[in-house]
Amino acid sequence: MQEENSIRYCPQCATELRWIESQEDSGLVQRLRCPACHWTHWNNPTPVLAAVVELEGRILLARNALWTDGFFGLITGFMEARENPEEGIAREIREETNLETEHLELIGAYGFARRNQVIIAYHARARGTVKLSPELVEYRLIKPAKVRCWTSGTGQALQKWLRSQGHTPEVYEREELVRLEAGLRVEP
Repeated sequence: MQEENSIRYCPQCATELRWIESQEDSGLVQRLRCPACHWTHWNNPTPVLAAVVELEGRILLARNALWTDGFFGLITGFMEARENPEEGIAREIREETNLETEHLELIGAYGFARRNQVIIAYHARARGTVKLSPELVEYRLIKPAKVRCWTSGTGQALQKWLRSQGHTPEVYEREELVRLEAGLRVEP
């Protein structure tokens, strides 16, 4: 199975990596391997943290500066070295929104194969005044009953949390959701 990878050379000996089939516990597997020193690029999924942030009874959805399609999503980020997931998501919430986390509860872990990630999602009850980092350009605070969900990635966590609160989420593909949300006005 050939995938796109950003790694091209062996980090141990600098030889160009090749797709080589080799016997593993699960059988013959093709991976990027070094023909010189036999180093293997495992291409393991990257853990990503996500939070359904609840502020004063509303859900905070934010638009990343890189999302030019107008999509609003959960607060997400990567763990730092020597940081546990709870510390990591509380830090991400603080860095990206200026909010302090009062309570965290694990929602679940979700595979996001398209980006080779595993999403570890939390519900975070937060307090404070929203002040976005430069990474985020806009946010919305939406009553849980009015939140519309997306099908993949962090959308699965949002759906699960909404169901746990007694709501039946509306679920859309990302492109359709962006069109629907373009005219959304949130009550003050």
